[in-house]
Amino acid sequence: MEDEEINYGELGLKVGLEIHQQLNTKHKLFCACPTQLASDEVKRKAIERYLKATKSEVGEIDPAALYEMRKGRKIIYEVPEGHACLVEMDEEPPHELNQEALTITLAIAKALHSIPVDEIYVMRKIVIDGSNTTGFQRTAIVALGGEVSDPEGTVKIQTICLEEDAARKVSEGRGFIRYNIDRLGIPLIEISTAPDIRDPEQAMRVALKLGLLMRLSGKVKRGLGTIRQDLNISIKGGVKTEVKGVSKLELIPKVIRYEVLRQLNLLKIRDELRKRGISNDSVKNELTDITDILLKSRSKLVMRSVKKGLRAYAIRLRGFKGILGWELQPNRRFGTELSDYAKAWGGVQGIIHSDELPNYGITQKVVNEVFSLLNLDPSKDAFLFVLADHEKAERAINAVIDRVRKAFHEVPKETRGANPDGTTRYLRPQPGAARMYPETDVPPVRVTEDLLSEAEKIRPPTPDEMLSELISNHGLSEELAKQLIRDPHITTYLDLVAELPNVQPQLIASTLLIHLKSLKSEGLDVDKVGVEELKQLLAMVGKGAIAKEAIPEVLKTYLSSKGKKSIQEVINEFSSITKEELEKIVEEITGQFKEEIRARGNRAFSFLMGKVMAKVRGRADGKLVANVVKEKISELNKTGGS
Repeated sequence: MEDEEINYGELGLKVGLEIHQQLNTKHKLFCACPTQLASDEVKRKAIERYLKATKSEVGEIDPAALYEMRKGRKIIYEVPEGHACLVEMDEEPPHELNQEALTITLAIAKALHSIPVDEIYVMRKIVIDGSNTTGFQRTAIVALGGEVSDPEGTVKIQTICLEEDAARKVSEGRGFIRYNIDRLGIPLIEISTAPDIRDPEQAMRVALKLGLLMRLSGKVKRGLGTIRQDLNISIKGGVKTEVKGVSKLELIPKVIRYEVLRQLNLLKIRDELRKRGISNDSVKNELTDITDILLKSRSKLVMRSVKKGLRAYAIRLRGFKGILGWELQPNRRFGTELSDYAKAWGGVQGIIHSDELPNYGITQKVVNEVFSLLNLDPSKDAFLFVLADHEKAERAINAVIDRVRKAFHEVPKETRGANPDGTTRYLRPQPGAARMYPETDVPPVRVTEDLLSEAEKIRPPTPDEMLSELISNHGLSEELAKQLIRDPHITTYLDLVAELPNVQPQLIASTLLIHLKSLKSEGLDVDKVGVEELKQLLAMVGKGAIAKEAIPEVLKTYLSSKGKKSIQEVINEFSSITKEELEKIVEEITGQFKEEIRARGNRAFSFLMGKVMAKVRGRADGKLVANVVKEKISELNKTGGS
C-alpha cells in the first residue's frame, strides 16, 4: 500500500512521543562523577555480573525482565577511571538527587506549562538487559500536564520525568554483552506526550518543537546519542506498539508510516488465515531433522553449519503457502518477523522458509523432498527451519510457534527497535505494571518556592520568542526565520552560530535551508554533510580563505566524491583568488568577447558578470567581481573599445 492511499483519520492513528534528552550538568544524577564520556586513553577495569528477574511487590515477574533473564548472558562492565564510581558499580548507595538537574527539568516544565508535583519521589524501573548494574533504572516524576501547540491541534503532555541514563553498549557476542558505564547516571529529562498525534508529519513537528525548546534552554547536551525519541503507535484493530531508538528527527514520519503499514498487513494476514479455514491448533510444536535431505543440495550455508555441529530442524505450517513471504514493510516480510523472534529468543542466526526457496544454494528438487518428508502439499502448505544445536533450535522454534499462533487473532503487543531505513524489528515483550517500585535509598525532595524561583530564572524561550530573537538579534528575514523555526536544522544552526562568531547568521541559515536542500533535490545524499564538515567550510568563509559564493560548489564537489575527498581537500580546491588574478581573468574574457560587450551597451555588465562568475566558480567574492567588471567596462567605454 502506498502512503498516499493511507487515510490516517479513518484508521484512527494515535501516536505518543517520548523524548529523552541528556542534561548538561556538572555531575551525574546520584553521585559527583562528571557527565563527560571517557576517551579511549582512559584506564579502565572490568567487572562481571549476571542479572536475574525477581517478583515484584505484588508477586509478579515483569515479562520484559523475564525475557532478558532467559538469555542467560554474562554482563561485562568497563569502569573508566574518573568517570564512574562505586555508585555506578552498585557497590555504594546513591547520593541525593542532583539539584542542578532538577532545576533544569523544572525550568523546561515551566516552559511547557506543566504543573510541578509537590514532592519528588524516586522510583525503580526494572531493566535487566545489562544496561544498568543494579537491574533497574532510577526515575522520578517532576511535573504533570502541559501542552505543545500544533496547527493540527494541541498535543498534551502527560509527564515530565528526571531519570538516569543507561550504560553504553560496547559489544556483544555468544553468551556475553559488554557495557561502558561512563554514561550510566548522566541526568536525562523524559517528556512523554499523550497519544494526541494523528499524523506522521505532525509527530515530527511536535518532536522538533520539544527538542528545540530543550535546546533553547542552553542546559542540554548536544551531539550524537544525547537525544533519543521513542514512539507509541496504534491504529483501530491493532495494538499500541512501542518503537525505541528513532535516531533522527526526519525518520519519525517514515517509522510511523511503516509501522501503520506493518499492522495493516498483519491484520490482512489474520483475515487471510481465517478465510483459508485454518486455525492455530494446526501449528504443532513438532521438530523434524531435515539435515540429511538439505545436504544433497551441497548448499555452502548448510555444509558450513553442519561442520560446526549444527543441524537443520523444521516445523510444518499447513495452509501457510505465501504467508511467510507476505511483505509487511519494505523488504521485510512475515518471515522476517518470525526470524526476529528466533534470533531474540533462541540466539540463532535466523530462519529459512519455503516461500523464499529455492535459494541459499538449496535446489527445488531438495525443497520438494522436504515437502514430501513433512507430508505437506507444496501448493498450499509451508515449512520453516533453523540451523542450530537442538537446545537453541527448541527455544527459537517455540518463540516462532508462539508468534505464528498470535497471527490468527491479533497484532502482538511488543517493543520494537527502529532500523536506519525507518522499518522496525522485534526487540522484546512490552513491560508490565509490575516493573515499577519505590527507591528506598534516595530521600524525597520537596519542591519549594525557592526551587521554583531558581527554575524560572533559566526557563527557556518558547519557539515564538526564538522567532523574535532570530529576526531582531540574528538579522534574519521574517520569512527565513519562520522557515528555520520549522526545520530540523534549527539546532544545527544554533550550534554553528554559537561556534562561528565571525560568520554571518544569514549565511549559515542560507547554507542549511537553501544550498543543502538544493543539492538534495539534485539527488545528492546531503546527510553525508555533518556538523563538523559545515563548521570547517563556514569557518574558512569567515576567514576569507574562500568566497561565500563557493559554498554550494564545495558541498556539491564533496558529495560527488562519495568519500574519496575530505571536506578540507575540496576547500583547498576552491581557495580564493587574489584581486590581481581576478583582474587577469576579467581581462582575458573581455578580450575574448570585446565586440559583443560593445554591442550590448548598458547590458554588458550582466553578460560579463555571468562569464566571469562561471570562470571563477565561486573562488571570488561577488562584490569584488562586480567592482572589477565595472572598472573594466568603464575603461572600455573611455577607450572606445579599442
